[in-house]
Amino acid sequence: MTKSVHHWIDGNEYVAPSDRHGDIYNPATGLVTAQVDFASAALVEEVAEKAHQAFLSWSTATLTKRAQTLFNFRQLLDQRKGDVAALITAEHGKVLSDALGEVSRGLEVVEFACGIPHLLKGGYSEGVSTGVDVFSIRQALGVSAIISPFNFPAMVPMWFFPIAIAAGNAVILKPSEKDPSASMLLAELWKEAGLPDGVFNVVHGDKEVVDALLTNKRVKSVSFVGSTPIAKYVYETGTKNGKRVQALGGAKNHMLVLPDADLDLAADAAVNAGFGSAGERCMAISVLIAVEPIADDLVGRIKSRMGQIKVGDGTTDADMGPLVTEVHRDKVASYVSAGEKAGATLVVDGRSASSIGDGFWLGPTLFDHVTPDMSIYSDEIFGPVLSVIRVPSYEAGLKLINEHPYGNGTAIFTNDGGAARKFQNEVEVGMVGINVPIPVPMAYYSFGGWKSSLFGDLHAHGTDGVTFFTRGKVVTSRWLDPSHGGLNLGFPQNS
Repeated sequence: MTKSVHHWIDGNEYVAPSDRHGDIYNPATGLVTAQVDFASAALVEEVAEKAHQAFLSWSTATLTKRAQTLFNFRQLLDQRKGDVAALITAEHGKVLSDALGEVSRGLEVVEFACGIPHLLKGGYSEGVSTGVDVFSIRQALGVSAIISPFNFPAMVPMWFFPIAIAAGNAVILKPSEKDPSASMLLAELWKEAGLPDGVFNVVHGDKEVVDALLTNKRVKSVSFVGSTPIAKYVYETGTKNGKRVQALGGAKNHMLVLPDADLDLAADAAVNAGFGSAGERCMAISVLIAVEPIADDLVGRIKSRMGQIKVGDGTTDADMGPLVTEVHRDKVASYVSAGEKAGATLVVDGRSASSIGDGFWLGPTLFDHVTPDMSIYSDEIFGPVLSVIRVPSYEAGLKLINEHPYGNGTAIFTNDGGAARKFQNEVEVGMVGINVPIPVPMAYYSFGGWKSSLFGDLHAHGTDGVTFFTRGKVVTSRWLDPSHGGLNLGFPQNS
């Protein structure tokens, strides 16, 4: 009998009275392993009301209580991270070590959110006028919706919900219907950690659920990660309905390699950042810009390393697993055909990996002599396809990066500190790596790009995350007489 994945509502698993559902595949075999329930707009309305009621109570819980609950969740997740990773590998296809790394990076945001008593401290000005003081506070918004993608079913939701919950909000998570099981285990861990029922909810579904969240009056904020067209839609629809929105979109991340760079280091970085998680990362390096005369040498080193990549089932000792669905695999393969047709040099053809079996296989692919007019350069492919563009100078490479509509992440490889500093100041991209190919910030800094890679003003996690999930209030106070309390010689305690 096929396993069913249900919703998590008000602290318990919830079986929706609906026959709408989606299939969940094992990408390594191509077989359906489970079905996930799809919610209706009416169910979203019900969940939003329950979450709002939970928010009214949770937002008044002490900072000490909230921090203790976060610490409990952090401990439980650290103990069960292997189980979460196994669910990710089974439904997404990424290798187990990569899935474990994803959970660990998400844990960093949980640890950051444990410091919420410090993060929510306001300012205080005494005596601004006679007997008058002014101080600032930050308060929770209400119900926060999180709409997350398939490529990081644990980490991306954890960019948002630890801070949202720590700040006093209630959460409705709509995970990808392609790999929803990890979110259900996270919900169970929240309950075990002592989070009150209704503060964290999981609702599965398709566009009907998304639209219901974007228009529901109880939902006060929306956090989204996905493709740029959908991010734009989420931002425009959510803001039109009076919501605070952060919508992280697509990417085309460039890696600029200068002639003085360590080419072995650069080749390793290009392979690791281009083909890890089968290229299904918004921070994957998909374009390598080689400043001549190093291109021939660098392409040769990359090609030799690609021959060592073992493609296979993520539960084995493979380096790279399959793509998430057959439809997505075929879409990525169509870009390989388009690159050939456009005249790029196909150095390594990953389509040969289809011989592995019935799963959704596409191996690492390398193009050389790519030009900016080709679709393999302009479009976000979201697969294991690396394109090499040759340029005559640093200035030419910088111009390519700055003229591209996406501005998520970028990297420069060089041993010249002056060139690196010049690049970090001149490049029009939100996250920059210097001899670091995937510059995903630590949790106490914020994640997010520029240009068409972000809709909204505030990035994920870090101080931006705290600001996003709270709103400021300024209080002007005058007390004419001091107040007196009774005797209590006991040691003061928090509760």
